[in-house]
Formats: sequence, C-alpha cells, structure tokens
Amino acid sequence: MEDDVRDAGPARVVFGTGTADRVREEAERLGATRVLLLSTPSQARTVRRLREILNPLPVAEFGGAALHTPVEVTERALEVLRGHGADCLVAVGGGSAIGLSKALSVRTGLPQLVLPTTYAGSEATPVLGETEHGRKTTRSAPEILPDTVVYDVELTLTLPVAVSVTSAVNALAHAVEALYAPEAGPESDRRALEAVARIARALPAVTARPSDPEARADLLQAARLAGTCLGAVGMGLHHKLCHTLGGAFGMPHAATHTVVLPHAMAYNASAAPDAMACIARALGADGSAPAGVYDLVAGVGGPTSLRGLGMAEADLARAAELAVAQPYPNPRDPTREGVEALLIDAWHGRRPD
Repeated sequence: MEDDVRDAGPARVVFGTGTADRVREEAERLGATRVLLLSTPSQARTVRRLREILNPLPVAEFGGAALHTPVEVTERALEVLRGHGADCLVAVGGGSAIGLSKALSVRTGLPQLVLPTTYAGSEATPVLGETEHGRKTTRSAPEILPDTVVYDVELTLTLPVAVSVTSAVNALAHAVEALYAPEAGPESDRRALEAVARIARALPAVTARPSDPEARADLLQAARLAGTCLGAVGMGLHHKLCHTLGGAFGMPHAATHTVVLPHAMAYNASAAPDAMACIARALGADGSAPAGVYDLVAGVGGPTSLRGLGMAEADLARAAELAVAQPYPNPRDPTREGVEALLIDAWHGRRPD
C-alpha cells in the first residue's frame, strides 16, 4: 500500500501506513507551537506515542472526550486549552475525540489535525453534533472541517472487531442516506456506492482477520468517502432517529446506527426504489437492500436489536414523537405511527423484507 498525501478541498489528507510519524511535521505546517492533545481514555497508549513524536509541541492533554460531544465536556476542555495557551488541536480517536476537536475549534478558531482510529467518518465532514440537556443538535459550516487528517492504517489494526463492525456500519449509513438525499448527484452517488462496496467487501475480511492491513485500509477509505457524502448532502430519517436515540436516551452512537439502518432503509424503500436497487448491487445482495444490510450485520456478529442495546420498549413511542417533531428531508414522509412501527421492528431485531 503506497502512502497518499493530497490537499482535498479545505482539508489536507495524509493516508498510509506509519503516517502517524509525520504528525509533528503536519502540525508545524499548520503553524503549531503549543499543541493540546485530545482523546478518550482508551487511546492512552497512542497518546503517549504521539506525545513523543510531537515533542516539544504538546503543552497539555485532555483525555475525557465523550460520546455525543456533551457541551459540559467541551467547556472543561476549553478551560484546559485556555489555561495552557494552546494554538493547535491534535485529536486521536473516533467520533468522540474528533467531535470535541470540532467543538473547541468552533469556539476558538484554532486549527485541527486529527488522526482517526475508527470508521466514524467525522474527520471528513463539516458537521458538528453536540448534546445539551438531553438533546442533540447538529450544525454544518466549512470552518468545522478539520484542517489536516492523518490516516494511519496501523492505528486501526487493534480496533476490537465488535467496534470495527458498528463503526463501519455507521459509515455505511452515511453512504446509504446520501444516495436518496435531495442534494444527491453523480459525484456523491459515485463516492457513496464505492463506500458501500468497500464496506461490504472489507467488513467480513476484518471480522475474519482483524489485523489484515488491506481490509483495514479499505474500511478507512470507505469511511472517508462516506464522510464526504455526509458533508455534501443532507441526512434524513435514519440520522434523525439515531441522534434522537443518542441524545435523549443515551444510546451508543455507532451501535444504534447499526441496528436502525436496515429498518430506516425499509421505511424509505418504496419511495427510493432506484437508490435501493443500486445499494443492493453494491452490497452484492440477492434480495432487497434493507435485508442485505441486515444480513451483512448479522453475518459479522453485529447488534441487530435495540432491545439488545438496552433500549426500553416503553420509550419507543416517545422516541418516535421526538423524531418527527421537526421537519427534515426524507424520501417518505416520517409519521409518528410509521416511525414507531419502524422502532418496534428494530427493538425486536426483525429482519426486514
């Protein structure tokens, strides 16, 4: 696998194996002299390595990034940033760490260098989702997009299989919804379908051989492609539901995407037949696209029910009500009754037709 360095739109992308060794060079390219390192506790070992590579640039670390980017966590990190006079953000991890970097950059204007270790795709989007008082809201602006993304396949080789599965299906959801978004066009369709095909090919390979660098590289490439789709078009019912379940009910982000996706697709299938046919072909599925996604998830041991994730059945009606409270583009009009039925199927883990 050859390393790849490119300036792609507003973001500089460095992709390859061992590319984390270039982080100091890339940080200095952004003018960094005082770096704040952002992560979650699970990335402690990688943070130690980055601290050595970046030396003497790091002046502080914040290892408390959290799911759904809670505003109160951002405020704590902001105190650390200001207390140490940081002039650049370096984040390593998945959507939690990168989301925190985005939230801090929006508040300070500081440049961001991020190293993704999952397939969340947040690094490729100008979108920031934040949670406050049990409600998750999103906004999009060009300045939210990280300035430099360093993809190092080596950082993903030890990602647990279970996390790899849900993270990759999270990326799959970005690509799927992009294909029936109102703003969809030939280029976003091409990227989305390539992402779907890569995930369908690589996810079973990673499940069978977790340290396979080529399959891991495929998933990273797919995550980036899918993330650029998310940034280019609006998302529909699936993402709205997952934000509702995460923000209001504390459900895990990637696992919730994994469970909900085939059911949201089934809800929209009759209103987006061409997109579903393309998805089914990209998946290599014999039947429908929703069933193809469900079978892919089940085949690699991923979660298939909201019940299995700890969602209370009594909360489904309330979740449906919240999910349809504000209008948003979607191929099929989201109704409270229809969305509740979708959630009931997802709660039980039923295979869609």
